[in-house]
Amino acid sequence: MSGIIDWIDNEVKTNDVVVFMKGTPDFPQCGFSGQVVQILNYIGVDYKGVNVLSSDDLRSGIKEYGSWPTIPQVYVKGEFVGGCDILREMFQAGELQDYFAERGIEAKGAAAAQ
Repeated sequence: MSGIIDWIDNEVKTNDVVVFMKGTPDFPQCGFSGQVVQILNYIGVDYKGVNVLSSDDLRSGIKEYGSWPTIPQVYVKGEFVGGCDILREMFQAGELQDYFAERGIEAKGAAAAQ
């Protein structure tokens, strides 16, 4: 299991925004992953999607890595932000765009013009 944890750690630390999700950004395979993709696409943040359905080790490893029981999991600049509910609440409160801006991550989407 440590091999997959090391791989996850590397992904989290070498990409500004990573979403561990069911499916891919182009084809989410659960509603919660789909909502996260919609939010990030709407605000125009570049991110890497990692399909946890590609490997049982990955699916269980990300839950262990983040000490978070559900998928999707969003990491920004190496920090765990949360899952779908947390991201949606931050977005609806207008906090998500500020969160990315404070970390030097450009939002190029519709919400950036507000």
